[in-house]
Amino acid sequence: MQFFSSLVRHGSFSGAAKECCVSQSTLSAGVKEFETILDAPLVDRSAKRFALTTLGEEVAGRAEEMVALAEEMVRIAAARPLLTGDLRLGLIPTIGPFLLPGLMPRLDEAYPDLRLYLREDLTENLVSGLKAGRLDMAVIALPVEAEGLDTLIFGEDPFVFVCRPDHPLADEDAVTSAQLDAETLLLLEDGHCLRDHALSACKLQDRQVAAAFGATSLFTLVQMVRSGLGTTLLPRLASDAGLAAGAGLRAIPVRDRNASPSRDLGLAWRRGSDREEEARALADILSASRQRADRTHAGQGG
Repeated sequence: MQFFSSLVRHGSFSGAAKECCVSQSTLSAGVKEFETILDAPLVDRSAKRFALTTLGEEVAGRAEEMVALAEEMVRIAAARPLLTGDLRLGLIPTIGPFLLPGLMPRLDEAYPDLRLYLREDLTENLVSGLKAGRLDMAVIALPVEAEGLDTLIFGEDPFVFVCRPDHPLADEDAVTSAQLDAETLLLLEDGHCLRDHALSACKLQDRQVAAAFGATSLFTLVQMVRSGLGTTLLPRLASDAGLAAGAGLRAIPVRDRNASPSRDLGLAWRRGSDREEEARALADILSASRQRADRTHAGQGG
């Protein structure tokens, strides 16, 4: 099942063999043995390109789930202490680079026997990885539709308005959502959840976003603002890391009636997984890291 699941993910015997650290002939024999056990073909070997049979398509998702369950049984049997051994953690690009520098020292101190394997990807791909058992947990921004997953909020991440120093709002102590109505906002391309969260939290419409431009990272986004193409909204997590200041830009809090539009930072894991206790322990570390960052921000007059 591991060989077959890898073959489905890569769409080639060579790619799957490399991932599984076996020869192509060994992987092919393993898939053939799986077919013999099921007494039905899973791979259409008559096709010029890699293709699954109808049964193969049905079995693909279930095979990944069964492999994940088997791995969980092994972990349960080992009865290891919390957060020891391997942990496959996913993070979205608008959180990972800014969260990890403060998180890693705390994890090293609290759980020295933890071996953390990180994967940065879009929310949609991380959710798929969790459901398929390729990831154990994922740090994502909430809310998000995640059927089959459990989530826990560990922090809040307010939005800040970012502009050039010569912008009319650059000297404001705070801006309101109403003041953003006249702005040409630059946001990440469709597919990044930050775009939707920013629009929703600040009560904005897609028509207020510059349609001719798009960025795939926050680093690119601030350079577009620096070039005079418009303004943007950043999560404070990125702003506190110096992303705006490093580009010579002003980062101004967004406040509506003393409230700050924000997104929730959350940890997700597969529902029914044996990792729930570990997920809650990791969420405690994440929460403590965010609280310390919030105190630092408040102390700096942010």
